[in-house]
Amino acid sequence: MSTSMNSSVNSPMSGASSSYVMAEQSPSAAETIRNAMTIDVEDYFQVSAFAPFITRDSWPTRECRVEANIDRILGILDEGKAKATFFALGWIAERYPSMIKRIVAGGHELASHGYGHLRASDQDRAEFTEDIVRSKAILEEIGGQQVFGYRAPSFSIGSRNLWALDALYESGYRYSSSIYPIQHDHYGMPDAPRFAFYPNGKDGLLEVPITTVRLLQRNLPAGGGGYFRLMPYPLSRWMMERVNRVDQRSTIFYFHPWELDPQQPRPDGLNMKTRFRHYVNLSLMEKRVKALTRDFAWERMDKLFLDQSRTRT
Repeated sequence: MSTSMNSSVNSPMSGASSSYVMAEQSPSAAETIRNAMTIDVEDYFQVSAFAPFITRDSWPTRECRVEANIDRILGILDEGKAKATFFALGWIAERYPSMIKRIVAGGHELASHGYGHLRASDQDRAEFTEDIVRSKAILEEIGGQQVFGYRAPSFSIGSRNLWALDALYESGYRYSSSIYPIQHDHYGMPDAPRFAFYPNGKDGLLEVPITTVRLLQRNLPAGGGGYFRLMPYPLSRWMMERVNRVDQRSTIFYFHPWELDPQQPRPDGLNMKTRFRHYVNLSLMEKRVKALTRDFAWERMDKLFLDQSRTRT
């Protein structure tokens, strides 16, 4: 399913363009809507919430569990006949190249999560560009295919650093999934469009936001992460089904390998809020992901959203 332009509308976003263009997705009533399953390939000690408690220079000494968790995920996807997009850190790819190759061999899309899990909002444009170029080169060399997609760590692209979308396009990326149109204490851009759009027109980068449901004049999170672990599964399923049925759009769902790993090491010193957010219902996550593969149809991001004529070399 390729994207095409709908109509240009007034934009809540500042920048080079005063309007954005929505990407069109209009499946027929008889067609089963395919959704985008996405995995942010990072290990437990790299999450942004742990930054005050785990120093970067200690990363190489930490027990890495990402490879075993990715292999579990690949098995779940294979059993459920689902394809996915893996947004991988360059730091991880350098250390586990055979894992990256298994992802590609499974027919999944390889995309970038940056190199070292630095928030885009914590970098200037030169630093950000260096990070995304480095990551793209590493992933393409190991994976043997072009990398078109990017997701900012912690959804850290918003109204204050929309220049990052231009930097991505100039660096060879064709889409981003870095904006979460919700209100959150660490990220979010609630005034952003809920569905795929071109911030600077059809010839620029495509932004594909994480899925929300519009209820009570608010965007409610419906695309995975800690919310998915916290809410009862039937509620999450209902929200995603609503987007498919009412909005006639694909949902964008994301999770992390460490979310399927309740036995992961637990760093000392975590405050109660961080501990709750990270560990709530980890033991239920694998069962729920398996349920998703039964209840919905899943596809790679590039297959759903990119115009393939624009991605050929």
